[in-house]
Amino acid sequence: MSTATATKATRTAARVADAVKVYGSGDTAVRALDGVSVTFRAGRFTAIMGPSGSGKSTLMHCAAGLDTLTSGAAFIGDTELSSLDDRRLTLLRRDRIGFVFQAFNLVPTLTVAENITLPMDLAGGWGDASAQEWIDALVDVVGLRDRLHHRPSELSGGQQQRVAVARAFAGQPDVVFADEPTGNLDSRSGEEVLNLLGRAVRQMDRTVVMVTHDPVAAAHADEVVFLADGRLVDRMEAPTADKVLDRMKAFDSKGAPPS
Repeated sequence: MSTATATKATRTAARVADAVKVYGSGDTAVRALDGVSVTFRAGRFTAIMGPSGSGKSTLMHCAAGLDTLTSGAAFIGDTELSSLDDRRLTLLRRDRIGFVFQAFNLVPTLTVAENITLPMDLAGGWGDASAQEWIDALVDVVGLRDRLHHRPSELSGGQQQRVAVARAFAGQPDVVFADEPTGNLDSRSGEEVLNLLGRAVRQMDRTVVMVTHDPVAAAHADEVVFLADGRLVDRMEAPTADKVLDRMKAFDSKGAPPS
């Protein structure tokens, strides 16, 4: 392995260390995360899976700075999120993190092109020609060249989610967090969006962390991390839908991975 390849393989996009998140207090307290430590490597597509209530969305929200940990630490690269005041945390989320949610969250009065470039417009990120070159390449990757002047209401659900994915990558963030990105899509549109996320990772050297309940969706990832009862209980490299489904069935019946 070359030095460059080794560096890429070990680069960290985001991580949490001894992450604990407790909602409520006293007898009604819910421990959503219970000492989770996990690293999301740069240039990789990682899926987070687990039974309902396992803490997977809480993990993503805390790792992305959308929620705060009760104890432990969350990092984007080498930056510890708890060390930032509200303004700097807002700027970090704007400049270094992309988000894709189940709801497309597009601005209905803007065109496809304007929705895609909105983060850069807000950040004043049009300083050089390379930014426009990046957007041009991104538009081609997501297959929206002939839709740039349409508004969201003129698009299918799958096309709207592709716009949301392009918007998430527009500012070339360190990591894109996707929370059930295919949840509102039919199977064909969902497959297109998942393929798109995979291409962004493998062709454009991006990093994606995706929460999903769907083994077929998880099979698009390079690695799956499994949560149960707020704890990290397993990891799987090179997942397939069948292997992920078998692992999930084991959690449902035992709450633990098979031996």
